Amino acid sequence: MQDHFEAFSPMDELVVNTLRTLSIDGIEAANSGHPGLPMGAAPMVYVLFSRFLKHQPKNPAWFNRDRFVLSAGHGSMLLYSLLHLFSYDLSLEELKRFRQWDSKTPGHPEYGHTPGVELTTGPLGQGIASAVGMAMAEQFLAARFNRPGYSIIDHYTYALVGDGDLMEGVSYEAASFAGHQKLDKLVVLYDSNDISLDGPTTRAFTENVELRFKAAGWHYERVDDGNSLEEIANAIARAKRVQGQPKIIEVRTTIGYGSPGKQGTSKAHGSPLGTEEARLAKATYDWHHQEAFYVPEEVKAHVAAIFTPQTEKETQWNETVDRYIHTFKEEGVEFADVLGGALPAAWDQDLPRYLDHDKELATRQASGQSINALAKHIPNFLGGSADLASSNETTIQGDGVFDPETRSGRNFWFGVREHAMGAMLNGMAAHGGVHVYGGTFMVFSDYLRPSIRLASLMKLPVVYVFTHDSIGVGEDGPTHQPVEHLAALRAIPNLITMRPADANETSAAWHYALSHRDRPVALALTRQKLPILPATETTAMDGVSKGGYILAKEAKDHIDAILIATGSEVSLALDAKRELEKEGYSIRLVSIPSFRLFDEQEESYRALILPTTVKARIGVEMAVPFGWHQYIGDHGVMVSIDHFGASAPAGDLMKHFGFTVEHVVSAVKKSMERSAQA
Repeated sequence: MQDHFEAFSPMDELVVNTLRTLSIDGIEAANSGHPGLPMGAAPMVYVLFSRFLKHQPKNPAWFNRDRFVLSAGHGSMLLYSLLHLFSYDLSLEELKRFRQWDSKTPGHPEYGHTPGVELTTGPLGQGIASAVGMAMAEQFLAARFNRPGYSIIDHYTYALVGDGDLMEGVSYEAASFAGHQKLDKLVVLYDSNDISLDGPTTRAFTENVELRFKAAGWHYERVDDGNSLEEIANAIARAKRVQGQPKIIEVRTTIGYGSPGKQGTSKAHGSPLGTEEARLAKATYDWHHQEAFYVPEEVKAHVAAIFTPQTEKETQWNETVDRYIHTFKEEGVEFADVLGGALPAAWDQDLPRYLDHDKELATRQASGQSINALAKHIPNFLGGSADLASSNETTIQGDGVFDPETRSGRNFWFGVREHAMGAMLNGMAAHGGVHVYGGTFMVFSDYLRPSIRLASLMKLPVVYVFTHDSIGVGEDGPTHQPVEHLAALRAIPNLITMRPADANETSAAWHYALSHRDRPVALALTRQKLPILPATETTAMDGVSKGGYILAKEAKDHIDAILIATGSEVSLALDAKRELEKEGYSIRLVSIPSFRLFDEQEESYRALILPTTVKARIGVEMAVPFGWHQYIGDHGVMVSIDHFGASAPAGDLMKHFGFTVEHVVSAVKKSMERSAQA
């Protein structure tokens, strides 16, 4: 760790002002953006990037780099200016296209879109919470792989947060967890300026941040002059020497610093300065260049000189990794998989398969068996639950709990912190090197929905284990019975929501989740036990990967009606099909565990499963019917629930709300009548 550094010079001040003016110019060109944070926080991020951050602009994906998260994502123009000056692949032309179509400089940072951006941020609180997840991943991998003389995983996670970040509940959930876990390689820079979008924070936020974070187990530092490069650097250096605690450094700044008419007010927060105020701000910085987006040659040379030691650090690390792989054969193979993001050979060989005559099993139980089968072969497969592991069946048996004494433990006790759990999972997945999952009751997916949405936007392979997925929860009542949640999850772009119908479909869902690395997967799993459905041992793996398949064929060479169901209702629909066949009807049963995957199949496949010539269609699902019309059509009938549940034994609820064989049979006949009259 760098404890001593060269004194700052007027050249460093010039770089800071270059960051400020580039940010001002980008926002003025777009006539849109947030100039206040870049103007006030430029000194602290420059100190971080130039004196502390271990990074490699020519290889932004270097695995052992420090991570920097701009949690206050509205200040994105500052980050883009930094990345440009530090020679990331972000041209001056891209800065000029800030917030424009198809630019690399969108209004808020986007993961996977702009080189050097570690996370998609903007929804406040998400960045700091995900940074906690990044620090967790670093600690886990370090414990798993480092050996004496071989610290191949050794890096910090930094985040820049604002007052708004710290008002959001998710940030405190995550801060509480980080303090408990003693994540001492997490450093948060707090841009403390007492202004939010609507005005002074004193109208809504008067707590003592220092005492709050100290109470949560954090080390606290304060810098009174946010323009003092020396004070900022000394505070970071002091903080990094502290062991056993995450660190927060409150840096007192002036929002919109340098703007005579707007600094220190909310006017500088979310609107361009305007031509005249921009000119006056530049004059305050003693900036006499008339040309917009101007970068002095001496600034380019000064920043370029910082790169050489960074390149040397990566080279030295690569040499150490080569020796490590040669010295530690087994760990070396595993670490090579980590670096490449690959799954080990035969990772899925023990995924359970179940026979028709096997005992009934809740899909949450089947999921737990899949988790443990995968954990046997994937050593960097880890996760946990928001204090519901025994109900969610998320525990990796025989493995330890991740805590300050056992960083290699693969079971995470997230506590009752659903939202932070979601954000921390995002951070771990974005960090890389781990395969992660998190569990809670499905009804509580609402608590982490913003994090799920961001995982989908970032294309992160997070798996959500949502159990107790219907009114089948029973006696816990409507507060714990999700009825609208399937529709809500299905509506999130790029999220694969899967509701398996039995244990074999559950194994298949886990197989899909681990083998596809460009999207998150939400598993909707039952509390109640379900039968093993006919032939799913052989048909589920392919059928689930396509989102829908024929679970039970029609009895004759024609189809009178198609029953379509998901999850626990597939076995109910199968019983109804058998009753109808006794009356001579020919019924096809289709299981659709994933709407999105089924919709992504070729039209020919979808028509094969749901022939357009068959108008009599019946959907069966213990949830609101939103989204089902595309499958059942104008002549179809839904057996669903369009209201909240109730507190009673599950069997009584099924009967009361119409999830019975008799009711499904009646719905099939009603649909056949409708189609015959059309």
